[in-house]
Amino acid sequence: MTPILLAIACLMLVTLSYGWLCAASPFGDCRKCRGWGFAMETDRKGRQKRGKDCRRCKATGKRIRIGRWLYNRWARIYRAGTDTPRPKGTR
Repeated sequence: MTPILLAIACLMLVTLSYGWLCAASPFGDCRKCRGWGFAMETDRKGRQKRGKDCRRCKATGKRIRIGRWLYNRWARIYRAGTDTPRPKGTR
């Protein structure tokens, strides 16, 4: 197998795997709070305690994946562009 075909096969594998991941699990952990939903702070004694709620994920700990966001955007534009109007006289 030539190096170009090997590179194309690897890119296709990565792309299809990510597409499958976005379809199976559209939400991933928030990168800011690492899926906790809040920031960890330390008190004066050095012990960990719960901090403020994460503003990025609104304290859920989950964010929509980039691939799923792109798919949702594409599907919304496609539906809006191919919407067939109803014939006159029907509701």
